[in-house]
Amino acid sequence: MTVSKDEIIDYARSLGAALVGFAPAARWDEFTEVGEAYRPTAIWPEVKSVIVLGLPVLLPLLETTPSIYYVEQYDTSNILLDQIAYRLSVYLNEQGYGSIFLPRDGYGDIEILIEKPVAAFSHVFAAKYAGLGTIGFNHTLLNEKYGPRVRYVSVFTQLELTGDPLFEKDLCVGCHICQKLCPSQAFTANSDSLIANMDKVACAKHHEQLRKEHRYPCGICIKVCPVGNDRTLYNSTDIKLYLDEPEALRKNPEDPRYRGWVHVRAHGAKGNRIY
Repeated sequence: MTVSKDEIIDYARSLGAALVGFAPAARWDEFTEVGEAYRPTAIWPEVKSVIVLGLPVLLPLLETTPSIYYVEQYDTSNILLDQIAYRLSVYLNEQGYGSIFLPRDGYGDIEILIEKPVAAFSHVFAAKYAGLGTIGFNHTLLNEKYGPRVRYVSVFTQLELTGDPLFEKDLCVGCHICQKLCPSQAFTANSDSLIANMDKVACAKHHEQLRKEHRYPCGICIKVCPVGNDRTLYNSTDIKLYLDEPEALRKNPEDPRYRGWVHVRAHGAKGNRIY
């Protein structure tokens, strides 16, 4: 008995997944953007299809970053994603199709990420090949509904499934606001690609400091991105608010525009960061 894409979508959504996309494992070979060792079939030769699951990062909590509230949201979404992917893998196994999941993060600690800043598998490229969006300047997957504010996990399965159509037009608008506001200044423009050059070590070292303060992760580059319908949902379309934030809070830590964010940052973590 073949399991349909609709059945998989319904099951994944019943477990809490907000986004579900499908990519034939062959797509990695077609596009050759990902090194051979990092493609699905190199990791597990039995895989025929990759199912990508996504959960949104809720923008008003993200806007408080760096804060314990964002830490908890990040951890909660990660745990739930792994649980959904694990249960979907078991479900497919029970239907006769060998399946496994690759956890949403592929490193054990920030120190390891500084030393080895590349994961064994990219969920960003998996999401792109599953038709969930396009890769933006800041190396994240931009989705129409949530912009870059999504966490992803991938399920490898022996079940052959039709891939979802890919986006033909880039969603990144090339505003470079993420570059301007990145605390680690990790991004530099790339003349050959829309996607920036990224100093992954500088980014990781910034996160190392945030972790010491119990404010990991950063999330600024996904906070400030203007792409995503979630901005309308939360009435948060004024990107200038982010551009003004560092200087405004340096001049006046009690600026009423940022009162709620500063309040949250002042609690539950070490130090006295206001932005």
